[in-house]
Amino acid sequence: MDTKQFLSRLDDQRIVAAIAAAEANTSGEIRLFIQRGNIAGEPLAYAQKKFIELGMQKTAERNAILILVAPRSQKFAVVGDEGVHQKCGVEFWQQMVDKMRDHFRREEFTDALVEAIETAGELLARCFPRKHDDQNELPDTPVEG
Repeated sequence: MDTKQFLSRLDDQRIVAAIAAAEANTSGEIRLFIQRGNIAGEPLAYAQKKFIELGMQKTAERNAILILVAPRSQKFAVVGDEGVHQKCGVEFWQQMVDKMRDHFRREEFTDALVEAIETAGELLARCFPRKHDDQNELPDTPVEG
């Protein structure tokens, strides 16, 4: 799918609100990255590279999650930092990806992203509760590149 078409079908306000709501209960951080061009190879490896490029490994508790979507390539991936991955294991990520895939197949793009954000937020709130001095370490708005 053309990236412009994909972006035009997203409800940005709903996505940003979902990120803010998810982060309200946790010290964790969630970001959405939309890749404008094609990606070659495995989307997970590409998402891991973007995670580092975006500086997401620099959160105080190593508790950031990146959701990457490449509409033109019809690929997506979800990556969590080491602190998150230690707490949830592989099964959590697979369930999240499976649910996103189901929504994407039905072209429910915003629903796919919002549900993933909410699921990530629930995990982060359970494993990394918000602290009294918590600061938003990363922007809530989607990143395009």
